[in-house]
Amino acid sequence: MHQMVPRRALLLPLPLLLLFAQPRFAADTAARARLPETVRPLLYELLVQPNLTSLSFRGTVRVQLEVLQDTEEIVLHSKELLISRAELQLGPRGLLLLPLQVLELPALEQVALAPAGGGGPLARGGGYVLHVDFAGKLSDSFHGFYRSTYRTRDGEERVVAATHFEPTHARAAFPCFDEPAFKANFSIRVRREPRHMSLSNMPKSVELPGGLLEDRFDVSVKMSTYLVAFIVSDFLSVSSTTQHGVKISVYAAPEKIDQTEFALKAAVKLLDFYDDYFGIPYSLPKQDLAAIPDFQSGAMENWGLTTYRESGLLFDPQKSSASDKLSITMVIAHELAHQWFGNLVTMQWWNDLWLNEGFAKFMEFVSVNITNPELEVEDYFLSKCFEAMEVDALSSSHPVSSPVEDPAEIREIFDDVSYDKGACILNMLRDFLTPEVFKRGIIRYLRRYSYQNTVNAQLWESFASVGALMVPTPPSRTHESVAQHRASCSPGRSPDGLDVHEMMDTWTLQEGFPVVTVEVRGREVRLSQERYLKNKEPSFSPFLWHIPLTYITSRSNTVHRFLLKTRTDVLHLPEEVEWVKFNVDMRGYYIVHYEAGGWDALVSLLQHNHTALSSNDRTSLINNVFQLVSVDKVPLDRALDLSLYLSKETEIMPVTQGLSELVPLYKLMEKRDMEDVENQLKAYIVNLFRELIERQSWSDEGSVSQRMLRSYLLLFACVRGHAPCTRAAGELFRKWKESDGTVSVPSDVSLAVYSVGARSEEGWDFLLDKYRRSLYSSVKSRIKTALCTSPLGHKLQWILEQSLEGEVLKTQDLPYVLVSVSRNPKGYRRAWDFLRANWERLLNKFDLGSPAIAHMVTGVTGQFSTREMLEEVQHFFSSLRKETGAGLRCLQQALESIEENIRWMDKNLPLLKAWLDKRGPFEGPGDHGL
Repeated sequence: MHQMVPRRALLLPLPLLLLFAQPRFAADTAARARLPETVRPLLYELLVQPNLTSLSFRGTVRVQLEVLQDTEEIVLHSKELLISRAELQLGPRGLLLLPLQVLELPALEQVALAPAGGGGPLARGGGYVLHVDFAGKLSDSFHGFYRSTYRTRDGEERVVAATHFEPTHARAAFPCFDEPAFKANFSIRVRREPRHMSLSNMPKSVELPGGLLEDRFDVSVKMSTYLVAFIVSDFLSVSSTTQHGVKISVYAAPEKIDQTEFALKAAVKLLDFYDDYFGIPYSLPKQDLAAIPDFQSGAMENWGLTTYRESGLLFDPQKSSASDKLSITMVIAHELAHQWFGNLVTMQWWNDLWLNEGFAKFMEFVSVNITNPELEVEDYFLSKCFEAMEVDALSSSHPVSSPVEDPAEIREIFDDVSYDKGACILNMLRDFLTPEVFKRGIIRYLRRYSYQNTVNAQLWESFASVGALMVPTPPSRTHESVAQHRASCSPGRSPDGLDVHEMMDTWTLQEGFPVVTVEVRGREVRLSQERYLKNKEPSFSPFLWHIPLTYITSRSNTVHRFLLKTRTDVLHLPEEVEWVKFNVDMRGYYIVHYEAGGWDALVSLLQHNHTALSSNDRTSLINNVFQLVSVDKVPLDRALDLSLYLSKETEIMPVTQGLSELVPLYKLMEKRDMEDVENQLKAYIVNLFRELIERQSWSDEGSVSQRMLRSYLLLFACVRGHAPCTRAAGELFRKWKESDGTVSVPSDVSLAVYSVGARSEEGWDFLLDKYRRSLYSSVKSRIKTALCTSPLGHKLQWILEQSLEGEVLKTQDLPYVLVSVSRNPKGYRRAWDFLRANWERLLNKFDLGSPAIAHMVTGVTGQFSTREMLEEVQHFFSSLRKETGAGLRCLQQALESIEENIRWMDKNLPLLKAWLDKRGPFEGPGDHGL
């Protein structure tokens, strides 16, 4: 990236001009990826002045320092900044300014500042103030201090300057100690033109007049650099106040301000909930939520100024769907939970990122379930656990608490393991301890470590001291009820010495998860555990978990519990049973295999009386049985036998889980040109859900779950050419097109309608025109998805190229577009070729190791199933250098997944064909898309 060189640099005295010729860091410094703990910042006084015309910025930072050890130099972070002056003031009121040499090490994104001419060490206990003038370019990426743009209704392009610093990009906006443990206070000033306004973490205290205006913000609470934020824009806002007196404001581009009311109400309700739930008042007097036109992730929890994609914040009752309402509420809940988990209490280092993200993900569901019960959010928690297990089942997975050092490694752990697995093991612990004991534990943790940094162990210590730990019966006793178990426990520690810390270390310090094998023999239940691991020959794993088993039986709806700490164990039932179902509602992070006829009994139960089990229990059985096929514990035909019951299913989670297990099977076949068996399987799936599909209305009626299921089913049916669906959708599209978009299409079914319309050249072009003109991110999102389902290959190529250029479609959406095109049978080769051809451009835009890069790599390659494609992927990955991605975890995940796909197909294809032949023929749905 080109760096701007300010004119003032030419006026520097000769010794400072010569500093750039100085040698780099000494060898011992160069070997250090982490900052030395010789000094720490106490207060940053930061002035930043962006120029939204030249797309540059300059600034000054004064940092009050505390010296912890005698040192010859101050080492801090700086990335792609031109430092034009660096001086050291001796004492907060000292008059002497000592010039400093600036020695750079770009590879570590660090600078060392040392007194020019050897001015002597900085003494331990001394007070110093560091002064640095710096300049830079507003980034073209989505991190650091970067530019975002939007177009008005008249087509005028306007520029926004915004920040996104997590995890390691504050250093690209100002020189700083950019590690989470270096917490400090921040006094921020922003200079701007009168036509703009500015925001930062704290309320604005004064606005100074002049040619440029200067906004001064109150001194912040003590916080980490990655939570600092400032925005310069022409946004407007709407505001309200919580019951606890906190001012909430939602900011957006002027023409979209009428889409902010829903987010404002949701934020007020959720912040009040957290204030009451934690019993710890929100720390700041205000909370701003800003919709940024260009944003890589979903949102960011900057303290007091949370930032969002427009699609994550803006809502219109007439244009947005039920899923939009759910997702916006959830993302706001996530970022507001961070104001306590992550902001108030912060992990010591990024290896414990899950202490931030796992808790915020978990609290999404807790808070929204209580504040917005109509959203039925508990239905969707299971999908988070299944997504985590997909990654965690590979040998390339990592522990929840995982060692990381450099920025690329840090970015890599912003993944499903840190977020979703973290949330799932917390939910398991909550179920194990009881919600009330769990709540007392997290409140104790937050109170004890407010404004501090923590490590994994400190969390479990907070839990271990707050109440009774539920423990299992010993093998010699029969099972007991939940109440009996709790009554038998002593506070903090079980009779056999187990505590929370000991149990949870098995879930956070080792990767993967267990499969529990259950064999019922009369009243005796034999249990064993082993690691669930795909794509590996069976071998002994040293991993062992303390698994809080739950189960119900054909004779008892009471949830019974048993803690499995050893590789094998036995429990005794009070009477013989017809069936037993373990992991009730899948609240535990493990899967279950039923031996000795156990699966037969459950398959029979589902076929004859499926409502005897809860929706979540049915969902978990569907998931578990197909996952067990992958590790050769269950034959494919048995899993398919279980799927037959889905013809009677009506609940959203079992239906969508059934589709998510069955659809990928024919996606693998697409890559092998096996049209006959592929079409047989497609016909079976459509036939399985035909009755439920044809009962759906083309409307926005019903509960949130009913509406989301309708949207999912109609899209599924239409892209697979189910004639009744395509006829109805085609008619709605025709009326909508003939009215030039003035006749509205119900939001929940619009994606199915648009997908049918996108099949023709004329329909595709009409949709693109509506995409360009729309001011509604929810509408644009659905149109964009529909465009990616088109069978028109040249249109798919165009949308990929335009997403990278960023003029017609935002580049922030490229990862989604690329993966969507890769799932189109007409687009998967184009997507792979595009990924390879533009690899380095993608790295520059989305950052080495980022979740966006990982999503593109694993998403584009995830359905490859031939050895030829494996070799092609291996060849490309092996050509990379470290600085262009060699060694990234996502590359190994992609290779493992392709190898597993090949193995699965080679082993199971004959079984699949035989099973379909035995039960067919099925009425074909046609062949029109995904």
